[in-house]
Amino acid sequence: MNQRTSVGLDVHARSVVACGLDVRTGELFERRLTPDHRDILDWIRSLPDPMKATYEAEPTGFGLTRFLDTADIECLVAAPSKLQRPSGDRVKTDLRDVRHLARLHLDQITSVTVPSVAQEAARDLVRAREDVRRDLMAARHRLSKLLLRQGIVYYGGHAWTQVHDIWLRSQHFDEPVLQLAYETAYDTMLAALGRRDRLDAAITRMAADSAYTPVVTRLGCLRGVSTLTAFGLAVEIGDWHRLTGRSIGAYLGLVPTESSSGASRSQGAITKTGNGHARRLLIEAAWHHRQRYRAGVDLRRRWDKASPAARARGQRGYRRLHERWAGFDARRKRPGWRTPSSPASSPGGAGRWPCSTTGPRGLPRRGPGRCSSGGKVGSPRLRCGDSTLPPLLGDDR
Repeated sequence: MNQRTSVGLDVHARSVVACGLDVRTGELFERRLTPDHRDILDWIRSLPDPMKATYEAEPTGFGLTRFLDTADIECLVAAPSKLQRPSGDRVKTDLRDVRHLARLHLDQITSVTVPSVAQEAARDLVRAREDVRRDLMAARHRLSKLLLRQGIVYYGGHAWTQVHDIWLRSQHFDEPVLQLAYETAYDTMLAALGRRDRLDAAITRMAADSAYTPVVTRLGCLRGVSTLTAFGLAVEIGDWHRLTGRSIGAYLGLVPTESSSGASRSQGAITKTGNGHARRLLIEAAWHHRQRYRAGVDLRRRWDKASPAARARGQRGYRRLHERWAGFDARRKRPGWRTPSSPASSPGGAGRWPCSTTGPRGLPRRGPGRCSSGGKVGSPRLRCGDSTLPPLLGDDR
């Protein structure tokens, strides 16, 4: 502990509540400030130095911590779910929160990783695509249910194809107001489809030529992990070296809940804590391993971009994952249980794979034959929760 003053901040869109705690005297400095970063900086500099600041991760983002870092003031962004709070505390105010943060900063705070401006922009791009995907799904449902209420059902094959679109355009109604409602629903669906296609094109371009390209290429060797999925995992997880094969499962909320004491052990559903965006991508990818192994055109095209070692590890990986799925089917496990329990959704091995030769920014691997997270190359298997994965590690030589 080398700071003289510990500063806690409760940052809102229109106000900031601040509290500074003098470590030597115990004196508290409290102030309600404007959200202007310069105003916050001037108040912090008026406190006895050296000082350190912290605030909870909130919708206001990381702009304040970046601004304070440029002013040579250390600022941590605390993970709200990891803050220790007294069990008997039933009164919550902004002032109490910042006092608690200031005192807690003297002991221990679990901080979140602050992404760079470029990393945050790439992550926002992926999340914008996810939002549009939901909008498109909702628009398609509204359109199909409008037709269903009129007794109109499509029997020409798969929906949302070019043939289906021609069929949709041919639908007409005698009631003018019903025709207007149908055209509005159809136009809304087309607008969402256009936004999704534009975002897909932007993600594809960035995945092909950016700092994330090596990670995307490696992950693309796995069955069920397309360019969009690989890029989404790359930007959501960011620095793969900060996680191990075990901790990445907890980070994504894919480990089982547990309530054990003494000799009894009770495990339940997955925790669903942490990064839900990456968790959704992995669970969706897990479904691809249920079918019998067959390398398709898209997968072979992604193999051509990767090294022979990465391709070989990818083949071993999804062969093992399919065998895991077959075991679930043989034991008649419920689909809702086995999907998140599938090794494809448990990223113990796949999460270590991008670390094998390059970091998130194309940096060389730290140390020969070892991932910086501590896993040795050639280890027989990695475990994440109750799932086992083949080690997708090693140099691409």
